Amino acid sequence: MQSTLDVIVTSLHRNYTGVSATAAAVVRKQAKRYRMLLAGRPLPGCVPPVSLRQAFRCSRNPAQGHRYVLWHVRRNNEIRAALLARDLLRLPIRIVFTSAAQRRHSAVPRWLISQVDAVIATTEAAASLVPNVHAVVNHGVDTDRFFPAEDRFTAWELGGYPGRFGIATIGRVRPEKGTDLFVEAMIRLLPHYPDATALIVGKVTASQRSFQGELKRQIDAAGLTKRIIFTGEIASGQLPHLVRSLSLLVAAARYEGYGMTPLEAMASGAPVIASDTGFFPEFIGANEAGFLVDQLNSVQISLLARRLIDNPVEMHHKSVRARQRAVNLFDLKFEVEGIHRVYRDLWE
Repeated sequence: MQSTLDVIVTSLHRNYTGVSATAAAVVRKQAKRYRMLLAGRPLPGCVPPVSLRQAFRCSRNPAQGHRYVLWHVRRNNEIRAALLARDLLRLPIRIVFTSAAQRRHSAVPRWLISQVDAVIATTEAAASLVPNVHAVVNHGVDTDRFFPAEDRFTAWELGGYPGRFGIATIGRVRPEKGTDLFVEAMIRLLPHYPDATALIVGKVTASQRSFQGELKRQIDAAGLTKRIIFTGEIASGQLPHLVRSLSLLVAAARYEGYGMTPLEAMASGAPVIASDTGFFPEFIGANEAGFLVDQLNSVQISLLARRLIDNPVEMHHKSVRARQRAVNLFDLKFEVEGIHRVYRDLWE
């Protein structure tokens, strides 16, 4: 354990979520730069975590040249823990909070956010909804971890799924993520393409079992049980292999705070059909990396997918542009540097 520290990153959510994934990606890069600890629950590819009690104890010793240990938090319960350390235990820390939500927080979260020392908003829209914004820093994708396959069809075959190519949606199975729109679109699409398989990648919580059950009934009625597959949650270490085998990603969320799955697909050279939410429009650009759905419904999703499948030249062009946009505009290194500037300001 570090004797003196620059940064403590908290990970206190019991589930591995999109917030966890973005934090893990950043921490993996930051570990090479700072004397730091992870407090709470494990994050894939990161240093083993310490307990909050150990984090409190270690926060007494800022690294040489710094007056403070910085606590980087991303959830309400993590803000509360950091406030306990700073205001009740009087430890020499400063609190950095990353905010991605693009809707107004309720009263208690607003108050908690108002107490931190610096907020990093992931978009201008998110910045307009919270106080104490120190910088706007977009989330980035690790383009060394997510990259195109040498041969996408071979990569799909090695994955063990049926068919010659794959289309997927990735995220928790629930209405907010548009899982039902994806299923409806695939029921329309797949009968025209017998070599295609659709994957629904993501965890199904107990509260969404009935929702999943209804989707399965629709799939069964369409005779597509073996071609529209619920994979469950894919381990973080296996996800890049799956994504680079996809020919197309559909991100049909009705609401998204930011949304990383389109970026991961783009970095892997897979075009994206996305709804107009989160930061999806900025990812896609002027339909460079895929298509933005202007009217969110299954008919339009299926028509845009058919357009790409039927036009290999356009599919290839969008695949190339998707990778270029991910590397040139949304590489993880830009996020890490933006966060570092906030850290540096607080230390100075």
